[in-house]
Amino acid sequence: MNDKIFVDGLIVKRNEKAPEFVVCSLSAKVDELVAFLQQHESNGWVNIQVKVAKSGKYYAELDTWKPIQGDAAKVGLADTKKALEPEKFADDDIPF
Repeated sequence: MNDKIFVDGLIVKRNEKAPEFVVCSLSAKVDELVAFLQQHESNGWVNIQVKVAKSGKYYAELDTWKPIQGDAAKVGLADTKKALEPEKFADDDIPF
């Protein structure tokens, strides 16, 4: 399991008195957040997840998930398709 990478310069807060449709508030310390985004960008994007700690506090974490590339992805896709195909039975295999 990868170590958590907390997002520098981004504070996540939940105000329990806020209306239900307000999920959380984000506060950004611009210079820290910009430096973090530049350090972790990939193809112009940085994915961040807002999570809830065991303590109940919200926090922002860098999403480091990457899709499988190349031949491994093709094999995985082929295996999945094969697993989803309906089984073929001979007529004598049907019990009725």
